[in-house]
Amino acid sequence: MRNTRKNENGQSLVEFALVLPVLLLLVVGIFEFGRAWMTKNIVTGAAREAVRVLAVEMGGGPAAAASRADNVLKSGKITKYDIEVDPASAYNPVSVKITTNFQVLNGLIPGLDNIELSSTTTMRREY
Repeated sequence: MRNTRKNENGQSLVEFALVLPVLLLLVVGIFEFGRAWMTKNIVTGAAREAVRVLAVEMGGGPAAAASRADNVLKSGKITKYDIEVDPASAYNPVSVKITTNFQVLNGLIPGLDNIELSSTTTMRREY
């Protein structure tokens, strides 16, 4: 009995070394998914705020909508983005599309450097 115990001394260490990379990949993947979800929600909120400026405020215009979206995106620490504002004529809907690139692990994994996240919101004018 004593002989078999002696041979199993490093078994736990080997098992831990085999499981650790999978466990770390799972944990990091959960964190990165959460960051991507948060970024998508911020982009969607910015598009909603910008289109609301166009739909409700008279004389707001595309510049005011882009400024409002810029404020929301900067509060979420998103600095690189594209805004497309489509101001329609009276009684037609207005829309705003915001696109940004999400960096997975700050470019540590080749092929997953940037994932494009975008949100388009459309509302009809209220005036």
